[in-house]
Amino acid sequence: MDEGFCIIEFLDGPHGPLSDYIHIEANAAYERHAGIPNVVGQKVREMVPDEADGWVELYGGVLRTGQPIRFQRELVATGRYLEVSSFRVGDPSDRLVAVLFNDVTERMRAEAAMRTLNETLEARIAEALAEREQVESALRQAQKMEAVGQLTGGLAHDFNNILAGISGAFEMIGTRIAQGRTADVERYLAAGQGAARRAAALTHRLLAFSRRQTLTPRPIVINRLLADITELFQRTAGPGIMVETVAASALWPALVDDNQLENALLNLCINARDAMPDGGRITIETGNRWLDHTTAHALGLDPGQYVTVCVSDTGIGIAKEDLERVFDPFFTTKPMGQGTGLGLSMVYGFARQSHGHVRIYSEVGQGTMVCIYLPRYHGEEEVDAPLVPADSVPVEAGETVLVIDDEPSVRMLIADALGDRGYACLEAQDGPAGLKLLQSGARIDLLITDVGLPGGLNGRQVADAARALRPGLRILFVTGYAENAVLNHGHIEHGMEVLTKPFAIEDLMRRVARLMQKD
Repeated sequence: MDEGFCIIEFLDGPHGPLSDYIHIEANAAYERHAGIPNVVGQKVREMVPDEADGWVELYGGVLRTGQPIRFQRELVATGRYLEVSSFRVGDPSDRLVAVLFNDVTERMRAEAAMRTLNETLEARIAEALAEREQVESALRQAQKMEAVGQLTGGLAHDFNNILAGISGAFEMIGTRIAQGRTADVERYLAAGQGAARRAAALTHRLLAFSRRQTLTPRPIVINRLLADITELFQRTAGPGIMVETVAASALWPALVDDNQLENALLNLCINARDAMPDGGRITIETGNRWLDHTTAHALGLDPGQYVTVCVSDTGIGIAKEDLERVFDPFFTTKPMGQGTGLGLSMVYGFARQSHGHVRIYSEVGQGTMVCIYLPRYHGEEEVDAPLVPADSVPVEAGETVLVIDDEPSVRMLIADALGDRGYACLEAQDGPAGLKLLQSGARIDLLITDVGLPGGLNGRQVADAARALRPGLRILFVTGYAENAVLNHGHIEHGMEVLTKPFAIEDLMRRVARLMQKD
């Protein structure tokens, strides 16, 4: 036999009944596999005294139960790993057990070496991936710095133009007042306000590109927006442009900020118009889409159900080499002075912040289609609440508003506007000062707070503390840039609203009137 073989007989010994055994028969392969010669007549406690208890326990179980066993075990005395099978021979009273075994030391060592190799291989792969990540990170940083350079250059140019209009208007207003020529003041006021609105539009586009704008998403069916958008754009598109809509029946709702979606669609329509200098057709089309794993992966989305809204034109199209850059900020294919290069970047940022995506398809001479993908909302759409006029809610005697803003001029304007409406105002320049007023016994009916505040407490933290101290307190967040993560990405509680700076005073007062309405 190639396998080692022996028959052992159990004996009573100093350690108790059946506590030892003697080898009564063994083949020649026993020595080759176990490394121990001349075992016949030897007792296990004499051969391997330090290991005897373990072997007696294993084979003693076979003798008592009659159940064969298979196992692997190291024979420490000779450094051999043995693969063993054992079974009882004859009647239990004969006290005989047969053992068959093989030396599997080389196999065990090979398996251990393979495990070590696999472990070191994993470490080497991890090290290589870490090095690759460092290289890619450096490349991303270089690309980011290039984009920042392009962004700041275009931003400085546009803002300098706007600031020239604002500062020039203020200077001329001061000159005319000093001269007593107040008739011209209104014209310069209009110019300054127009420049301020253009500055606000520019920052909103930048925030949209960077996905930092404050969104107020709500469940809507996009088809409801198409009529107003079409009517608005048709009036400005010119007689040579035909605008048509293709609204899908049974369109799913989407959770989206309708105002920002309208802005995105208007940007796409403006781009389409400019791509058709000799006239043509613009089509706004909605649809329901199921994306499988392959399609969703290509779009950078999760598989599932999406609502799409696409704007297509019959214009000149976009060259293939420009398609990869059209979403970059300040990149434009329009002639000098005819585009900021922020329209498509704003659309891209809005779509990604809304957990969707945007795709562009174009062929030179055939036209362009831009499609926005938005996740389906599983639920009913939200019905528009009626617009509350700013002066529709009577002010009760003593109604008090707490205004928290670190910018003194903004705080002054809000407080003066509220005072004109008859509200009493409390003011604080940071979060801790505002919290101290909230902890006092002063009457406070509404909290207006900036989101980004100094002093260690942001506006959201102040609002949470205010709600804990005064349950149900109405809160209006005012934000100069989109601290959307602080506002739980647009998910705010009942009795709270968000107003983005810069804002019109009339819009502020409408928000206050709506919040001050009694439930």
